[in-house]
Amino acid sequence: MSMDGVAWHSLYNISRAKNGSQPFSKATLKRVLGFARPHRTKLIAFVALSIVMAFLAVATPVLAGQVVDAIVAKAGTDQVIRLALLIAVVAVAEAGLGLVSRWLSSNIGEGVIVDLRTRVFDHVQKMPIAFFTRTRTGALVSRLNNDVIGAQSAFAGTLSGVVSNVVALILTLIVMLGTSWQVTVLAMILLPIFLIPARRMGSKLADLRREAANHNAAMGTQMTERFSAPGATLVKLFGRPDEESREFAVRAGRVRDIGVRTAMLQFTFVTALTLVSALALALVYGLGGWLAIGGQLAAGDVVVLALLLTRLYAPLTALSNARVEIMSALVSFERVFEILDLKPLIQQKPDAVSIPPGNVSVEFDDVRFAYPSADKVSLASLEEVSTLDTRGGEEVLHGISFRVEPGQTVALVGSSGAGKSTIAQLLSRLYDVDSGAVRLGGTLPGSGLDVRDATFDSLRDTLGMVTQDGHLFHESIASNLRLARPDATEEDMWDAIRQARLETMIRSLPDGLDTVVGERGYRLSGGERQRLTIARLLISQPRVVILDEATAALDSTNEAAVQAALGAALEGRTAVVIAHRLSTIRAADVILVVEDGRIVERGNHTDLLAAEGRYAELYQTQFAEATAVAAEAVPEY
Repeated sequence: MSMDGVAWHSLYNISRAKNGSQPFSKATLKRVLGFARPHRTKLIAFVALSIVMAFLAVATPVLAGQVVDAIVAKAGTDQVIRLALLIAVVAVAEAGLGLVSRWLSSNIGEGVIVDLRTRVFDHVQKMPIAFFTRTRTGALVSRLNNDVIGAQSAFAGTLSGVVSNVVALILTLIVMLGTSWQVTVLAMILLPIFLIPARRMGSKLADLRREAANHNAAMGTQMTERFSAPGATLVKLFGRPDEESREFAVRAGRVRDIGVRTAMLQFTFVTALTLVSALALALVYGLGGWLAIGGQLAAGDVVVLALLLTRLYAPLTALSNARVEIMSALVSFERVFEILDLKPLIQQKPDAVSIPPGNVSVEFDDVRFAYPSADKVSLASLEEVSTLDTRGGEEVLHGISFRVEPGQTVALVGSSGAGKSTIAQLLSRLYDVDSGAVRLGGTLPGSGLDVRDATFDSLRDTLGMVTQDGHLFHESIASNLRLARPDATEEDMWDAIRQARLETMIRSLPDGLDTVVGERGYRLSGGERQRLTIARLLISQPRVVILDEATAALDSTNEAAVQAALGAALEGRTAVVIAHRLSTIRAADVILVVEDGRIVERGNHTDLLAAEGRYAELYQTQFAEATAVAAEAVPEY
């Protein structure tokens, strides 16, 4: 490697290293070694090859010096040719071992990336819904990309670099000191002139790169939010595209300015260090030539010393930066481990059992619940705040008790924020109760299986839920349906689609079931999207259906179509229905009125109206509003 190559390599490593002075954590190192254990055979081979390549790197300058000595001594062409062939063999060996070393390095590094990403991805999927409601998606994705790749560099580059550079440095110093201690001392004196600018300039470049990365991240977040269908709609509705453009242009302009400044700093740095290398070579040739002319040094030794000069500076520079690189890798590992150490609040018990087959009842027994505080479900770094919100832990459900017999429908009504959706989330075990129990099955009160004692698979097979937003993935209709039942046949899907009143619409599409619905299903209308989520529920054939405001955002026409589809979904199943429009739940077997986390009334539609309580008040208010809207719609003549 030439001196300017050494300069660029040094600059690259320093500028990308993260500042940090925290000491090595034995616990972190132990966990890092745990990830290395599956790759230990390749790691050992990788380190061994690095050592061999360090020997070969020193051998070439020595052989080149012997060639010069043979030429000066007129030793004959045979010896020169033999030495030249030996240099060629060393070069071929270096190239071959370099390929093998690169293959090992790639396998180890990419293997660690797969292990880390898979572990984090699997762990994140186990986190409670509260984790996702608080976390910024971009910050979480960054952990699986930037930090995992940063951690991977510890295996792919830093480890082998430290080993090979130590070996190369020792061998180079031994050969140089054995050849001429005077020239070696001179080279060592010039080393600070090489390292000090690298440190200072590298630090400035690191700051610039971090600032540019922050601006790029901000632009990425802005693009991600504004280029989604709801984000673009919001910008257009409020007429802010010019302001959004100016804000984006300011950040992009700052990145441009940083790029120009970075380029000039890099050029100045490399030019200065190239000048230092040229001066160092001049001194080596000057002192070495003077010693050679005086008979104190062979001509070939001067060549050896000149060639070994870069072999000395390169490992010294790399080792001086090794601690920064190692700390940078450890910081990345710790950021990944930070997520892995966040314990999921909802976990399956080791002795969990499956929900018994047959009809299923639903029972809430004196359930009390408070949403977990931020420190239990999130990280400040993922929320991009300095400290976590300390609010939380206040009880929102106070002694909720009710029972739904198999095949019955219970409706939950009440004001917004009363706790209706919370009840649905506890039933599907998106959260766990603080006290009391939620049970499924059982012919008598208290005889059912606590959902905390059930396996996750049996809960998913037993419960089906349709929410208000009707979320779909940016995939085909078939893929979205098979999310609920991966082994569903095309006939199964068409049967569910038929029950959801979507067959005519989907058969009219050019790609049919292979039609991609777009991000969050935005290529479909609201009613179509909601009916497709009902089809997804039907294809899973749940025994208990949860409908959380499934028609709240629909107009009357779409609501009628969705209600028809829901009739098929509820038939013969136990159902818990949360409804904003009271007209949709008049046929429910039991209606529960929930206010402030308590059940204040229960009964059927007729009885509750006759009681003239909170339900009657809600119903009359909605009826009056509907009458007023209808009256306004009648034209005056």
